[in-house]
Amino acid sequence: MTRAEIVRLARCVMRRPRWQLVLAVVLSAWTLAWVLGQLAHTPLTPLGVLRWTGIPLDAASLWAQERRDVLVWLATLGGLSWAATTEQGQLPALAGWFAVLIAGEAAGYEHAVQRAILSMIVFLVVLATVSLTGRRAFVVNRVAVMPKDVMRAGITAAVLTAVVPLIAPGLAVTRLVRPYVTKPPRQLRRVEAPLLRETG
Repeated sequence: MTRAEIVRLARCVMRRPRWQLVLAVVLSAWTLAWVLGQLAHTPLTPLGVLRWTGIPLDAASLWAQERRDVLVWLATLGGLSWAATTEQGQLPALAGWFAVLIAGEAAGYEHAVQRAILSMIVFLVVLATVSLTGRRAFVVNRVAVMPKDVMRAGITAAVLTAVVPLIAPGLAVTRLVRPYVTKPPRQLRRVEAPLLRETG
């Protein structure tokens, strides 16, 4: 996958239904604050990020930590959701991050994120291994798993998932800079039309 394709994928993150974009911005801001909160002297939990709202979240945090063994599996499901992300279906990336946030509240940032990434990688490796058997298949009458398609789909899913925490700041910077940017004129497509004969 070329650099231009990766940039195109990053741009297509904004091309989604309005309700989904609003959800993506909220989840992006929450996720980015949680990730950056790991740099603090006392690392923040996902619910710790939301404490500024004044909502009493201590009971929810305690409930999650008491169910650590169960909720940590949400990180695995989150990684599999990340793997299911496509250009046309970007909602699994958001669902995956939400699952990782819940798992992170129970098991901590490092364990939840590493588990999600590992489950995504294991899933892709399994598919890549299966695809080796069909690399010479001629796809006509049956479905086949092809190595190139697995690699392309895996990279697409990884890029679309990785940019989720950057949606909120990216959108804010774009809105801020847009009035000051001059766009070049778009080239018109050349339309080939048959010449009409003049009738006298």
